[in-house]
Amino acid sequence: MNEAFDAVDIIGAKRDHVELTDAQIDWVIDGYTRGVVAEEQMSALAMAVYLNGMTPGEIARWTDAMIRSGQRLDFSGLSRPTSDKHSTGGVGDKITLPLVPLVAACGVAVPQLSGRGLGHTGGTLDKLESIAGWRADLTGSEMRAQLEDVGAVICAAGASLAPADRRLYALRDVTGTVSSLPLIASSIMSKKIAEGTGSLVLDVKIGSGACMKELDQGRELAETMVRLGTDAGVRTVALLTDMQTPLGLTAGNALEVRESVEVLAGGGPPDVIELTLALAREMVAGAGRPDADLADALADGRAMDVWRRMVRAQGGDPTVPLPEARETHQVLAPADGMLIELDAYAVGVAAWRLGAGRARKEDPVLAAAGVQLHVKPGATVRRGEPLLTLHTDTPDRFERAIEALDGGYTIAPEGSNPAHRPLIIDRIA
Repeated sequence: MNEAFDAVDIIGAKRDHVELTDAQIDWVIDGYTRGVVAEEQMSALAMAVYLNGMTPGEIARWTDAMIRSGQRLDFSGLSRPTSDKHSTGGVGDKITLPLVPLVAACGVAVPQLSGRGLGHTGGTLDKLESIAGWRADLTGSEMRAQLEDVGAVICAAGASLAPADRRLYALRDVTGTVSSLPLIASSIMSKKIAEGTGSLVLDVKIGSGACMKELDQGRELAETMVRLGTDAGVRTVALLTDMQTPLGLTAGNALEVRESVEVLAGGGPPDVIELTLALAREMVAGAGRPDADLADALADGRAMDVWRRMVRAQGGDPTVPLPEARETHQVLAPADGMLIELDAYAVGVAAWRLGAGRARKEDPVLAAAGVQLHVKPGATVRRGEPLLTLHTDTPDRFERAIEALDGGYTIAPEGSNPAHRPLIIDRIA
């Protein structure tokens, strides 16, 4: 079969800083999906994009081509409006778990397609799979029926949704091209636009535990994604949020589910509550329900009711106790003073080494593994008091987890001022 283009020519063009045409982009994404463009050729093109970037027009066309590589879901026939949220990933970021049932309790359907963790960042599906019986894989008809009945779904994206992105994401992970802004933006937005939600809120993390370490990087990514969503007809806003310190007091799978249930029960850490409510406000506003009383829905048990119904609808039993680690180890404060820094990346790597995360997509995770925080920056500590508790089923993991935390926290004399970073840095619309 004669092909319209040659992959080597397209690689060479991007290598030489030449802007790719719409036709070239359409062909290379389609060719990669069909197997005409080889893995090593797409690897070379991804590296050329990583090094030389893309214009806004190229990013938009690349995203559209990935959407067209598969099917596009349509929830326009539901009895309630739809809204979704995507986080760029962080440490202790369990916000999806209380957020989805909270928004659904206010009359907005949430079709939340989530992923698994890789490296130091946790995955929503991994967390939920610590619940007995819960399943991530739903058919399109199951997803739609659950949205109509419960109003909330958290599940895996099907293989037919942006399949080009599924292949390219795996390739980027093993070729050192994960942190390319054009490839991040198009990967996220191709799936979210294909998902068919009416409005979208993006949580773009900034800091050591995020893929975007610097504010200007995060702002550029947020602006790019908001433009892609808006141009595709999806009402899209982004919040830039802090990921220098872990969110909440846990990083792990079952540990984070337990903390999320505490939030739904009216408790939980203040930062998790603050960010959950901020994202929920954006979601209900985007869906045309700006007057929804979110704080009441959290306090009066409506959000908890939706959580239990959602878990049960996907085969889970919310009454079964969550897994607990067989072994724990406390990291103690080495001196009196004030904790002024607790590095999110260090905590994330420690949780990963304890078994909460995976190095490769096919690796299993330990449901009970993770890190529990006893204090956050700004707290006064005393020598010998616990700063962190490490959880795992295999005690030989403790040593490397403790190594990951070396230099990951700073205790200064009492009266010191920890560097203050607001949890919500900015809003992009």
